[in-house]
Amino acid sequence: MYRYDQHDHLIIQQRIAQYRDQVRRRLANELTEEEFLPLRLQNGLYHQRHAYMLRIAVPYGMLSSTQLRKFAFIARRYDRGFGHFTTRQNIQFNWINLEDTPEILEELAKVEMHAIQTSGNCMRNITSDEFAGVAADEIIDPRPYAEILRQWTTFHPEFAYLPRKFKIAINGAEQDRAAIAMHDIGLTVVHNDAGEVGFRVLVGGGLGRTPILGSIIREFLPWQHVMTYLESILRVYNLHGRRDNKYKARIKILVKAIGIEEFARQVEAEWLNNKDGPGTLTEAELKRVAAFFTAPAYATLPASDAAYEEALQSNKAFANWVRRNVKPHKVSGYASVVLSLKKAGVPPGDATADQMDFVADLADRFSFSELRVTHEQNLVLADVRISDLLQVWQEAKAHGLATPNIGLLTDMICCPGGDFCSLANAKSIPIALDITERFQDLDYLYDIGDLELNMSGCINACGHHHIGHIGILGVDKDGSEFYQVSIGGAQGNNASIGKIIGPSFSAGQMPEVIERIVQVYLKNRVDAERFIDTALRIGVTPFKDFVYATPIQTGLHTGEDAGTAVSY
Repeated sequence: MYRYDQHDHLIIQQRIAQYRDQVRRRLANELTEEEFLPLRLQNGLYHQRHAYMLRIAVPYGMLSSTQLRKFAFIARRYDRGFGHFTTRQNIQFNWINLEDTPEILEELAKVEMHAIQTSGNCMRNITSDEFAGVAADEIIDPRPYAEILRQWTTFHPEFAYLPRKFKIAINGAEQDRAAIAMHDIGLTVVHNDAGEVGFRVLVGGGLGRTPILGSIIREFLPWQHVMTYLESILRVYNLHGRRDNKYKARIKILVKAIGIEEFARQVEAEWLNNKDGPGTLTEAELKRVAAFFTAPAYATLPASDAAYEEALQSNKAFANWVRRNVKPHKVSGYASVVLSLKKAGVPPGDATADQMDFVADLADRFSFSELRVTHEQNLVLADVRISDLLQVWQEAKAHGLATPNIGLLTDMICCPGGDFCSLANAKSIPIALDITERFQDLDYLYDIGDLELNMSGCINACGHHHIGHIGILGVDKDGSEFYQVSIGGAQGNNASIGKIIGPSFSAGQMPEVIERIVQVYLKNRVDAERFIDTALRIGVTPFKDFVYATPIQTGLHTGEDAGTAVSY
């Protein structure tokens, strides 16, 4: 993985010194909160319901074991013993004291990490496929390009004050696991007729108040021009994007207003002026960065292992875990393991300090000291020998990280919601816990099969509810918390935006609502058809009719402050 050079170290230390003085002045009331607001946001610091929240960047989701141990240290010393992994492959700490934040940034710098550009109207953390470099269906490893874009976006002077936040995702495989259609710019690796490497470029995607799928602006962009072309897109956006209304400031609104053809025309005209300028990538620079992502020292191994095969046959629990949580690897004898952060009774995406230390230890012993964060809020050990899978499962199970539910209903995406976030209209975590409790029967869960449930506590859509097969949105209804349900959203190669089925529900009704939706699916599916395929085939009406056919009784729900009541 990438290591900081002297330039990285210098700019991070300069930023910490600058921020330390800003905090000093705020604590001395030399700065008002209004004056301090943009300064703290530039360093990933939000003020939430109960405390400050610090969001730390995890570039394209890659972590070393040393960095994860630093997260565990921060969780113990400066938070309440846990952290929350997000849909942008970052980590958040929700109980931070302002006076501690300069020291936390110093600690992060020791392991080549920072919190810069994880908030504010700037280019945010570049995201990518959590299986980049090891996926069996990979066309080309996107990580060198992601790192080049990370360096390009950090403190870019021209784009330090954009009309609104800006998100870029890059995919290098046949299957899109980076949700590129939902980003301001989405890149996917393609080959042209001559076999040359380039990118298909999507622009204007995004969720939130106005969910829109990105539109293709270029079918093939030579890799050498990835920075100059993206710079041209950003210049057009920076020039015309609205700054008078934050709800209409995203690039998706601009693209919709002027049309993709006109937007593309302006980008191409801008690009003619700089396509061969200093931002053009060279073969030497690409090779230099790619050298940080060379394959580890894989052993020559058989495709399978006798002890592993015997365990699959004799241990149903292990076999279930392999079926859901173990993914194919492009190197014979290896696999990738997804460690589930979706255990019943625990907020989705949360990990304790002890769990983080444990996963760091697993990475050291079984996966070349590296791991990944997924945008589905789980962790990945990318390079595990098949012969080690049984031991990894046994140890992960003992630490609450082996729930065999990846891709299933209880592997839900969920933002922190109203328990923490001051923007939220409703709590998310208690609803997630109640639904998970309702669907604890693994046989039933497996019969349902692949089903993505995403939940957000407000319209900002940090939980990606628009692209969940089932989406849940927390809404305010006369001062009370209610939940709007949508069906038919999807990420990936066939991305779609879900459709709202009808009026919202109370918190206590939500588990029964999801149960009724599942029943409609099971009744209407054909053969082994997935939920999303059935939903798109039959439409929203059958779900709506059954869900609203008879009154739904309000059941019990957890409803407590997840920050203090949830037990790990």
